[in-house]
Amino acid sequence: MTTTEAPSGHPTTTNEAPLGPTMTTTAAPLAPVRAVGTGHVRVEGRDKVTGAARYAGEVPFAELAHGWLVLSTVALGRIRDIEADAVLALPGVLAVLDHRNAPPLKTDYVGLLGTVPDPTCAVFQSDRVPHRGWPVALVVAETSEQAREAAEALVVHYEQVPHDVEFTGDRHDTHPADGHMPAVTDKGDLEAELAASAVVVDATYTTPEEHHHPMEPHAATARWEGDRLEVVDSNQGSTWVVGELANLFSLDPASVRVRSEHVGGGFGSKGVRAHQVAAVMASGMVGRPVRVVLTRRQMFTLAGHRSPTVQRVRLGADADGRLRALDHRSLSRTSTVYEFVEPSAGVARVMYDADAHHTENRLVRLDVPSPTWMRAPGEAPGSFALEAALDELADKCGIDPIALRLRNEPEVGPVSGLPFAGRNLRACFEEGAHRFGWDRRDPRPGVRREGRWLLGTGTAAASFGAGAAPSTASITAEADGRFTVRIAAADIGTGARTALTLVAADALHVPPERVRVHLGDSAFGPAMIAGGSMGTRSWSWAVMAAADELRERLVPGAAIPAGGITVRSDTTAAIAALAQKERHSFGAQFAEVAVDPATGEVRVRRMLGVFAAGRIVNPLTARGQFTGGMIWGISMALHEEAARDATSGGPVGADLAGYHVATHADVPRVEAYWVEDDDPDDPVGIKGIGEIGIVGAAAAVANAVWHATGVRHRSLPIRPDRVLTGGRDA
Repeated sequence: MTTTEAPSGHPTTTNEAPLGPTMTTTAAPLAPVRAVGTGHVRVEGRDKVTGAARYAGEVPFAELAHGWLVLSTVALGRIRDIEADAVLALPGVLAVLDHRNAPPLKTDYVGLLGTVPDPTCAVFQSDRVPHRGWPVALVVAETSEQAREAAEALVVHYEQVPHDVEFTGDRHDTHPADGHMPAVTDKGDLEAELAASAVVVDATYTTPEEHHHPMEPHAATARWEGDRLEVVDSNQGSTWVVGELANLFSLDPASVRVRSEHVGGGFGSKGVRAHQVAAVMASGMVGRPVRVVLTRRQMFTLAGHRSPTVQRVRLGADADGRLRALDHRSLSRTSTVYEFVEPSAGVARVMYDADAHHTENRLVRLDVPSPTWMRAPGEAPGSFALEAALDELADKCGIDPIALRLRNEPEVGPVSGLPFAGRNLRACFEEGAHRFGWDRRDPRPGVRREGRWLLGTGTAAASFGAGAAPSTASITAEADGRFTVRIAAADIGTGARTALTLVAADALHVPPERVRVHLGDSAFGPAMIAGGSMGTRSWSWAVMAAADELRERLVPGAAIPAGGITVRSDTTAAIAALAQKERHSFGAQFAEVAVDPATGEVRVRRMLGVFAAGRIVNPLTARGQFTGGMIWGISMALHEEAARDATSGGPVGADLAGYHVATHADVPRVEAYWVEDDDPDDPVGIKGIGEIGIVGAAAAVANAVWHATGVRHRSLPIRPDRVLTGGRDA
């Protein structure tokens, strides 16, 4: 649906190029051009490298005050007393906000994403402490330094009770986890097919607690003007944050405006968190704008994390490797205040055909912070277990790992029965095998050596859903011959602003230089969040719809009025009418590793990923998305592991010195390519690429380590001590 309206919205920065010789004061578009599919540098790149692009913690406000969160030092109990008077007497301190003076929040609602809010957001509502690092107070002061000093001086007394943070696979207090997909799926007689199988794999795989730490810490500034609320934030969707804040504070959404123009990474962590809610409360209390910025250590408890998993995979196959049974069961951890599931078994519902299928996601509630979405939630840990098990099956059957996977390609969704809207996994493996030199691989493990290093190669498949959600967008034909796009999208570092510039340029039949894109402002109307690899596809659909309508309204050679001509789109009806099919991006991952058997050191030498991910809008930034995910897969396979202290209940080494991630020296030659991948029913043709790069990457590395050493590693990360002890913890 499209409507014509007056221009609206107030962009915070223009990034405008000067009028060039091709820009006119008429409505005449040029002949169709091809911007999509050609490499373009980021349109905001210069602003970012020169410091002109302001992030949430840098936007100036008059009379700005600063808030500093105080976090609990016990893992379970109640607040007995808070000695606020002494802190209030310190220089610059304006207020101490806690459960005794905080406004009540509404938490009995269903939010934008179809779930109840994480009660971690509902701060200062009671004296209960459900985990270590729970926000118990906010100190507000004139400067950030004064707020921090006062917060660290605040004395809080607790009534502490025993806590439980121990996550193991043999717990009996687990329950099915429905989450955003069914907890259990069944097809056929699993046990009968396993019994009739010539070859069976039955193995348990584990992944640890992991944390997403974008370069830009979480930050928010709140300002009340009467009954209207403005928030400048670092988030993955202004529409989302408006909806949650309006619900929590019982506000009319029209009275809330959220701006988030530049975001320094998110990976699923930048939704609605405690710091935003605390800033809104504090601003109302002191009558001034209040900014709250999280420290790196605070992010380990307040920004969410990926739950650890224990996954059992059972595969039954004929002697030729054709699957008769596929059983994937995953246990993950959640908090006692909010149920979030890491749906690791979900990947098995898409990837391979079998006569009998069983998948199951279960949860255990512990006294820990709430997990949340983290790049490829479910698929990243789930693909490690499933793709490692497929590699074990290939070895037992004496079949090439690629041939085994292609032998079990499904014609339709293995569980859903829906047709695939394109499944070009075979082409990914064929192209990848050719580029990687897979035909030169000796299938025997532990036979390649280079000096002290054992060498091995491995592969794995990848998939991630390609969804779309309703969004709105407006495009204005300006009197100077340019076009302004306004959409409440979020560019969290993915290059969305540039991609939408190219999409709009093609849809308007003008060069990209004549298009300006403004985003990150809820005043532009509802739009999908940057999440689930659905952002660019959803936003592009809205931009294309508005551009098509605007192009029809423009009269060649006619002058544009001073106020411009604006068209607004809404894709709700179009997305609802899209045929029900299995829509996914697919990929094939390849890795070569070197292992030192004397020290246990594992080095990834090269990685290759080939993907079928629909229409690639900007090859330059797309390659960065693919390789970024693959590098994270290296980190997941070899480095990342958050430890939780059983005695204190808190994280061990809660900083980027204690939490190891892949650094420049760990990143080898990483290449990403893509193959043609068309969906004739999809008018947009774009699929998500933000998450597919990490899926299967850790499995490819683990499979390569087996090929190098002959030892299977079923627990991540593959640390040197585990290499030295044959896959066991020392």
